[in-house]
Amino acid sequence: MDDSHAIAPDQLVQRHARPGLSLLAVLHAIQDELGYVPPATVAPLARALNLSRAEVHGVITYYHHFRSEPAAPVTVQLCRAEACRSMGTEALAQHIEAHTGCRFDAEHQHGATVELESVYCLGQCALSPALMLNGTLHAKVTPQKFDAIFAAASKCVEVTA
Repeated sequence: MDDSHAIAPDQLVQRHARPGLSLLAVLHAIQDELGYVPPATVAPLARALNLSRAEVHGVITYYHHFRSEPAAPVTVQLCRAEACRSMGTEALAQHIEAHTGCRFDAEHQHGATVELESVYCLGQCALSPALMLNGTLHAKVTPQKFDAIFAAASKCVEVTA
C-alpha cells in the first residue's frame, strides 16, 4: 500500500486537492490512498490550500486518525471509552497485550508487524467491547473472539509478506 516513494508529494497533492475541498477531505483522500499522510506533503498542501504549514501540520497531529508513517500490517484499535470500559475492555486490553507481546499506544516501531492503539468510541456502545482490526469493525469481542480474528489477520499478513 505504501507507494509514496513512487509519488512525488506535489503530484500527490495535485491529485487530491480540488477547489472546494477542505483540508480534512484532502488529508483523508491521501491517507486512503497511501495509508498515511507523508510529512513531505505538508508544504505542498499548505501552498495548494493557501494555508500555513503550521495549520496543515496542526490538523494532521490534532486528529488521532491521521498517520505520518505507515501502519503495521496488523493494527488493532481498541475502544477505551466509557461504555466499552463498563463491558470489560480493560481486561480485554490486558489479554491483547499478553497475546501479541505488544503494548497499547507504544511508540510505533518501523517494521513492526503488530500495532495496538487506543481509540475513544467506535460507535458500538450497545455492542461493546468493540475494536477495529485492520479497519474492520468487531463488536462484543471476547478474548476468544480476539484470538480467532487476530490469528486470521496474522495469517493474511504472512501469506502476503
